[in-house]
Amino acid sequence: MIELNEEQKQAFSKAAALCSRAEKSPGSIQNKLEQWGLSPEDAEPVMQQLFQHQFLDEERFACSYVRDKFRFNQWGRVKIAFHLRAERISPAAIQKALEELDEESYYESLKTLMREKLRKTKGANSYDLKAKIFRFAQSRGFEQDLIFSVYKELTND
Repeated sequence: MIELNEEQKQAFSKAAALCSRAEKSPGSIQNKLEQWGLSPEDAEPVMQQLFQHQFLDEERFACSYVRDKFRFNQWGRVKIAFHLRAERISPAAIQKALEELDEESYYESLKTLMREKLRKTKGANSYDLKAKIFRFAQSRGFEQDLIFSVYKELTND
């Protein structure tokens, strides 16, 4: 076990309290440690302790993030993966978390979003309407081939 100096112990306590309240990414905790005045060299042992005591877990964070962003924000895989990469989560953890999404509910979520958007959107012509719907679904982070198949199903195009 690594010995921490007084400043590191204090930072560990603050970070542990922060992680206890909500799931945090390793990248956000690293940033916090640096904001609190720890150098990257001093922050490393604190990070190791946080991982060792399971206050931080990359896979647990990724799974929680995927679940929340899909359920509450109705984001697609592309947007979720992009934001996880921005949080400095490993590609393996991202892939594992995204695999936990239920394909049927994912498809139904996109279908519901697109149906609502189709109902509310006006277009000068069918091409304009299709472009608006595609841009909307892509901005939510859904895959292009899936958007195309749902659009075909909804419009019988």
